[in-house]
Amino acid sequence: MRPIPRSSRFANGGVSFWFRDGGLPERRAPLPGGADYDVCVVGAGYTGLWTAYYLKKDQPDLRVAVLEREFAGFGASGRNGGWLSADFSGSREDYARSHGKAAMVALQRALMATVDEVVTVAGAEGIDADIVKGGMRLVAANAAQHERLERQIEYLQEWGYWPDDIHMVGPDHEPRLSVNGAVASGYSPHAARVHPAKLVTGLAGVVEAMGVEIFEDTAVTEIRPRSGSERPAVVTEHGTVHADHVVRATEGFTSTLRGQRRRWRPMYSSMIVTEPISAELWEGIGWEGREVLGDTAHSYVYAQRTADDRIAIGGRSGPQRIGFSEDNEGATQPQAIAELWRSLTRMFPDLVDVPIEHAWSGVLGVPRDWSPTVNLDAESGLGWAGGYAGSGVATSNLAGRTLRDLVLGRSTDLTRLPWVGHEVRGWEPEPLRWMGTQVVRGLYRTADRRESRTEGKGHTSRLADLATRMPGN
Repeated sequence: MRPIPRSSRFANGGVSFWFRDGGLPERRAPLPGGADYDVCVVGAGYTGLWTAYYLKKDQPDLRVAVLEREFAGFGASGRNGGWLSADFSGSREDYARSHGKAAMVALQRALMATVDEVVTVAGAEGIDADIVKGGMRLVAANAAQHERLERQIEYLQEWGYWPDDIHMVGPDHEPRLSVNGAVASGYSPHAARVHPAKLVTGLAGVVEAMGVEIFEDTAVTEIRPRSGSERPAVVTEHGTVHADHVVRATEGFTSTLRGQRRRWRPMYSSMIVTEPISAELWEGIGWEGREVLGDTAHSYVYAQRTADDRIAIGGRSGPQRIGFSEDNEGATQPQAIAELWRSLTRMFPDLVDVPIEHAWSGVLGVPRDWSPTVNLDAESGLGWAGGYAGSGVATSNLAGRTLRDLVLGRSTDLTRLPWVGHEVRGWEPEPLRWMGTQVVRGLYRTADRRESRTEGKGHTSRLADLATRMPGN
């Protein structure tokens, strides 16, 4: 394989390119000591900040604090692919079994509306996050992927997407986006490109201006439920915070909390970004609509055209680590960089000489059934949301609005959605879950290779079917 071209400014880690683009924020002061609030939120990512935003917006007199181990957006909120979409990782059938199909359809429709909600709030609050609502394009590179894409669209149209919400498009679909080897494409208007770090830092600034106190450099070690007359508490290295309600919004870092190690599996996702691409090369590619772009491989990738005309592409590349290995700088593995570069140049061969400027990784939270959840336990006073499994940019906003209603004791259309109160058992202990992950990853990658070699009419590889049926996948 030819060497990967690297920019003279190439960096690996440093949290993410998104923060390098705008600079790391100046850190807020840590918690000064023990304190008392109406609501204490643990985690200053999208979920925590949206929860604080909607609580304070609806009830300005609430005393709300947000505690963050690093700085606002340090985790997945500042490292993701910038896909603000109605995509949902959970099992629709599982939610339908517990609440009925109409409830699951309502959840899907709520996620579509959430894309517009984020765009609207960002505009109203003056958050410039490079948002362009160009929709989502999904491409198939072989016959098996084509068949799978058609089946997926038919499936989604049974679960809340109407034909206008997602459909196949022809090669002459405008605006033009030329992906090498694409034999079919699907399109949904319910997606927007965003700059993740600008969105999360902008939101943090808005929330702080509303009167929410954000304490950074404040590591939380334990969250304690209500016990008799003792209110819920958050234990930190700087003191203990008591509140009427505590909301856990820690996503991929949940396993660092006492008693939460097996609740959600930390999974690592990696990204690379090119140097700015010349106008001549863009002329051949198109992509004037700035849609978010994904493929339909089993080891799928996601991409966007940035505001300064780069391509940022990511995927769950490289072997997963045993347990949770903290990587504060976000450095990614050479194998992950190589796999993403191969995906980039396979889709856009003319970019083979365009240097890669930055690579990074981040951790996301995955429940054993891959289904996200939001809940508030009235007896303990503890609430939580997460387990988005990579679909959290929009889902976190819906979770924040739902947690607002739960904390304020409201019964609303949001609190009746089927993901509210969803419970799933924890993951198996290590190294069993790591071994299972490696097997599934290997099966999917082998399936992708076999499907790419199939001439003419192809079908999804049996190896992929086997991987999909494995427990916890």
